[in-house]
Amino acid sequence: MSVAATDAPTPPETAADTVAGMRADLAAAFRWAARLNLHEAVANHFSLALDPAARRVLINPRGRHFARMRAADLLEIDATDPATMDRPDAPDPTAWGLHGAIHRRLPHARCVMHLHPPFATVLASLADSRMPAIDQNSAMFHDRHVIDDGYGGMAFEAEGERCAGLLSDPKTVAMVMGNHGLLVIGRTVAETFNRLYYFERAAETYLRALQTGRPLRVLPDAVAEKTAQEWEDYPAFAEDHLREIKALLREEGADFDA
Repeated sequence: MSVAATDAPTPPETAADTVAGMRADLAAAFRWAARLNLHEAVANHFSLALDPAARRVLINPRGRHFARMRAADLLEIDATDPATMDRPDAPDPTAWGLHGAIHRRLPHARCVMHLHPPFATVLASLADSRMPAIDQNSAMFHDRHVIDDGYGGMAFEAEGERCAGLLSDPKTVAMVMGNHGLLVIGRTVAETFNRLYYFERAAETYLRALQTGRPLRVLPDAVAEKTAQEWEDYPAFAEDHLREIKALLREEGADFDA
């Protein structure tokens, strides 16, 4: 007699509510971001708070390429302790400046992903970096993304604190960092990576639509808001996305969860 799928135990190393599972999820997100060419050299950072107070935060080690990230490689730091930067394995100072500030100030932002993906960074380079809801993907971010028009240099501590202040509205899930790149937040790795993926796809669609030189078919606000809410209520979509990413990596023999 076969066991129903719903009765099968979840392997502890893949359970998103265990530290090992969270490490594996974050490492898989790094690997897939590199697969999609969303990374940039050994720059950019993802972080995940293991506790609501953000005293325990996972973040990528300095200088490690996304494509080589493993669960065991991720640093565990205290985002509230400045002595973190005195550690011999201290994270990149811009990672501390940006991610540390967000985790300290915004407890709802349990996961933070910042990178310079091609299309979102082009969007961030335009004088008008708004992304209108012109399709189902861009509608996901209707009234849910902000534009940072005050770029002041690399994201060391002062710049990180300034950026964190722009994300105070809990409804905001993404920030187009003018002259810089993209930052996405969420409650879990799955939710945050899914938003990252779809923001980059939406930005690509929008920029390609602009290239035609023809008028845009912009959704009415009411329809865009309805669609955004439908995305938010779509059952287990982000979790399914990350589960399949991990399955593909495992089928290839990737050691991301080691």
